[in-house]
Amino acid sequence: MLRAAMGSAVLKPGAAAVARPILSLEGPPLMRGDEVAVQFDNKLAEPALLTLRGLGGAGAAEPLVKMQSVPPSGSDSFLLTLRSAGTLLADLRLAADAGPAPMPALPLIVTEPELPQADGDQVVLIEDYRLDDDGKPRPAGVDTGATPWIYTVNGKPSAEFAVRTNGRFRFRFINACQRNVIALKIEDHNVWVMALDSQPAEPFLARGGALVIAPGGRVDALIDTPKAAGSRAAITLHDGGKPTELGKLVYGGDPPLRPAPLPQPEPFPAAGLPTQLPLGGALRAELLLGALVNAQLDWFAPDKFNPAAGPAFQVKRGRTVVLALTNHATMPMVFHLHGHHFRLLDRLDDGWKPFWLDTLAIDAGQTQRIAFAAEYPGLWLIESYAAKWSEPRLVRSYLVT
Repeated sequence: MLRAAMGSAVLKPGAAAVARPILSLEGPPLMRGDEVAVQFDNKLAEPALLTLRGLGGAGAAEPLVKMQSVPPSGSDSFLLTLRSAGTLLADLRLAADAGPAPMPALPLIVTEPELPQADGDQVVLIEDYRLDDDGKPRPAGVDTGATPWIYTVNGKPSAEFAVRTNGRFRFRFINACQRNVIALKIEDHNVWVMALDSQPAEPFLARGGALVIAPGGRVDALIDTPKAAGSRAAITLHDGGKPTELGKLVYGGDPPLRPAPLPQPEPFPAAGLPTQLPLGGALRAELLLGALVNAQLDWFAPDKFNPAAGPAFQVKRGRTVVLALTNHATMPMVFHLHGHHFRLLDRLDDGWKPFWLDTLAIDAGQTQRIAFAAEYPGLWLIESYAAKWSEPRLVRSYLVT
């Protein structure tokens, strides 16, 4: 069961706890292949709309199509098939702009039948806040002026993560910020990117130990820990302003876990997505983001969305779709595709990056091309918003027949 209710959190060192909405999960561990009966209870004083990120084809849980906002003291239920393992994210933010408080996010971990080699498994949930003059969190989608950002990790101002020499530790980094694209840097350590947005990738080393994550994005990384006992290494967040130290890797005094570091990791088990995407016969469409042009009138605020309105495109099941995402805004735009994961194409459309995504940040004035296999019939949402606290979330849809 998922429950939304009021809770509290300490947002700054030494400060008193402040009230904020929270999401919690009750039930057994989630395993790949399970079919789960999910009940969502809303104990908040305002309506709440649940969104799940990371599961392909979860039509029964599609917000604004199958699922509507749950009223205060209300509940809803649906069946969910866990087709793949990975780091999922539940949140209540799609319809929460300009509400009474910023809505929460909750990691959902679906485990693999055979766990990858790792000496530990840590979730690193990063959230951001803007406070009013009374110290209360302000909602997203409203102008907060020059109010500084406050970041938390796992609901606290900072965190320490225990490691041991010659170990390999799994970290599930989640950008649960309202709008901000962030970069996380772990100094002097090999950071192997193993999965992005809940789907396995061909393992690669993060350049300089830095991970760039769009809001709502998830990165599963294996971090090798070669330092001596007693060492410490900072986890630093970069958002274009002053770097913020969010946490540390802390080496204990125990002996090394093994005589020498491990070799390059093997990929995580495949999740069943296609190995090839035939681009030659693909349906091709362009989506304009962040532009006040006629095409932008097809985007709606979530409370104005009508499933009966025409989709951005319609495609037969089994066909490949190629989308050109053009950002006409003067700031980065965030694009999130519901229902399917996509490949980020190379500039010449002659290949793709070795990973799957469901969320992408696109720089101002740039065009990115993505491709996906239209596998799951139904009507699915597309989300778009500027990487700025005060900007609104917008949605439209696409149809797989």
